[in-house]
Amino acid sequence: MYNSEGKEALRLNVQFKKGVLELCVLVMLNKKDRYGYELVQGISDKFEISEGAIYPLLRRLTKEEYFTTYIQESTEGPSRKYYNLTEKGRDYMKQLVREWQAFSKGVNQIIEEGEVQ
Repeated sequence: MYNSEGKEALRLNVQFKKGVLELCVLVMLNKKDRYGYELVQGISDKFEISEGAIYPLLRRLTKEEYFTTYIQESTEGPSRKYYNLTEKGRDYMKQLVREWQAFSKGVNQIIEEGEVQ
């Protein structure tokens, strides 16, 4: 059973994941084109996400011209929609990576100073 603190912590965790999901998707597409379910699997290997969180994000980032898409036949089932990072998307990804690195460095310093063990 959750108390109010447990629910609050859970909500923060969900919001935190949503915030970093965009960065994760962009970074994964930097190396190679991928299809939606492949992105879900790759991220799910690192932390728990819902499949439904990825597709609205992919639609938005495509609309904002960070990706282009193309359909490719698959030998393992139906055709797949692949996402390709554009130059605009690559620039945006680099900006987010810099922001993440500065943010995480600051958080890590606070944790270290608080001597959390």
